[in-house]
Amino acid sequence: MSFYNAPDFAPSKASQQAVVDNARHVHAFFSFTNWINNQLKTKEVAPLENIDTDFGSGEKLIQLLEIIGDESLGRYNKNPKLRIQKVENMNKALEFIRRRGVNLTNIGAEDIVDSNSKLVLGLIWSLILRFSISEISEEGLSAKEGLLLWCQRRTTPYSRDFQIKEFTFSWQDGLALCALIHRHRPDLLDYWGLDKSKKHENTQLAFDIADKQLGIPKLFEVEDIVDVAKPDERSVMTYVAQYFHAFSAQDKMGTAGRRVGQLGQIIQQAWEMQNDYEERVRTLMSDIGGMQTTWVRSSFGGYTDARRQLHEFETYKNTTKRGWVAERRELDSLLGNIQTKLKTYNLRPYTPPAGLTLQDLSATWEALVNVEGERKRNISAYIRDMKESLKKKYANAANQFQDNLNQISLALVDLEGDLQNQLDTVQDLVLRLEPLKNELHHIEKLNTDCTEANIEDNEFTIYSVDDLLFEFGLVTQTVVKKSAFIENQIVARAHTNITPEQMEAFSESFRLCDKDSSNSLNREEFKSALHAEGTDFDDASLERLFTGASQGTDEVNFDQFISFMRAQQEDRATPEQLIVSFQTLAEDKPYITEADFYRGGLAPALVEYFKQVMPQSGEGYDYSRFVESAFV
Repeated sequence: MSFYNAPDFAPSKASQQAVVDNARHVHAFFSFTNWINNQLKTKEVAPLENIDTDFGSGEKLIQLLEIIGDESLGRYNKNPKLRIQKVENMNKALEFIRRRGVNLTNIGAEDIVDSNSKLVLGLIWSLILRFSISEISEEGLSAKEGLLLWCQRRTTPYSRDFQIKEFTFSWQDGLALCALIHRHRPDLLDYWGLDKSKKHENTQLAFDIADKQLGIPKLFEVEDIVDVAKPDERSVMTYVAQYFHAFSAQDKMGTAGRRVGQLGQIIQQAWEMQNDYEERVRTLMSDIGGMQTTWVRSSFGGYTDARRQLHEFETYKNTTKRGWVAERRELDSLLGNIQTKLKTYNLRPYTPPAGLTLQDLSATWEALVNVEGERKRNISAYIRDMKESLKKKYANAANQFQDNLNQISLALVDLEGDLQNQLDTVQDLVLRLEPLKNELHHIEKLNTDCTEANIEDNEFTIYSVDDLLFEFGLVTQTVVKKSAFIENQIVARAHTNITPEQMEAFSESFRLCDKDSSNSLNREEFKSALHAEGTDFDDASLERLFTGASQGTDEVNFDQFISFMRAQQEDRATPEQLIVSFQTLAEDKPYITEADFYRGGLAPALVEYFKQVMPQSGEGYDYSRFVESAFV
């Protein structure tokens, strides 16, 4: 609406000022009425129709003060009829206003009751300043200056289009209002898309958005700010102050939200840290308890198993235990961080639940250290005892084995009785040797166990496995040879035309030539035995012996050897026959040479034997004296 229409005549300066003052009065009247009604509407109180008259009873003023002052004024006269009742109401209202810090110079109760328009508007403006504008503060400035600075700062990004210098001309194009809305709620309008030249449209847009979207009712019409020479400063301030409250409430909401969010975030972080602490302490203590239980229930399945468990224990100390040590230190630090964080924000200190405190963890840790010590001592003692046991087991077995071999050897030396009884005894000894083979395998296994246990010395025995193997081989060989010898003696006894001395000589030759101790001779061994006995033979008779008597095995036994030698006795039975044989080899010389022996086909070993036992004579050896000394 327009409050001033210029007359056809040119008015004086005084009259022009009066018109302007009247226009401002009308603008203030209209905007103040709207401001009051907007306040009353919040409590569903009937609106004012005329400030001058509707405030006269004091009832509406009291209702307004209770709303904007957020305080009850107590009992007052409802629907007063008498002037004195109206004055009482008005005095109660003015007393409340003064008490809230508003200076009411030259305004009395009768002035308002009597509808003094100027003083009524002055009173309302004082209320607007006190309850709508005075709380505005920016960098220590308050009221008008603070509100102006707030508007200037919020519209800095738009300063190329306008600048806010006061609450009159700076608002006539509507851009400042649109900029305030866009700065706080860019979703409500596109400032940069506005046509900056359209003042009415821009102002109307701001009014509409503020009213419908922000709850800021308009206090005057577009024309009252755009089409006037100078907008009413109080009206503009009153309207713009609503923007401050709306957006500061939004800012406060954002600030409150940030504070609450920050607090919530801090509390959540602290809770997560506390939960993490409790879970980790619980897990650590559970793991420690589980390990202790495993150790308590464990047993040893021998030295190897004990060594395995010792290795596992050492591995545990270098891996799992170190991880637990690091975790314990981190839990100490975590709990300290929790307390520091809570103290930083003045929050209540955290107390871990019973069973999860650092003292509880320390007690669990101390118990672990004790159990670890017991575990190590048990394993070490068991291994020490097992080593001692292994040494004794090996020593007992080795010593007993050697005793058995010694008993068999003594039994061979102490053979008595006829040949058959001796043979039976020796065969029993052969049977006693057989289980010793298994015992020797057992001793080797015990020795392996000792080696695996790093036992390098055994004070309970002097016999190594190599010693026992060597001894067993010797005794076995001796028993076998003894058995063969007795069997040969029994065979020799059956050949009555052979003297015992001859039989002994034949047996010695047979034994010496039986290189593999098989109690039989192959062709070469047989020839050597014949040479040793000085017996002549021809290849045909030898072939018959090996192909006939031995069934094609290419070996002859002792009995066959004796039979062959008995058949040859007639050829060498007398000393005379032997001397003739030596003469033949010596080509009738009275002595025989080494070359003569070899020419006769004697074996090198036999030649060396003759060279040692025959007396020397000239260039050779005296065979006659040798034969004479050999026979009786």
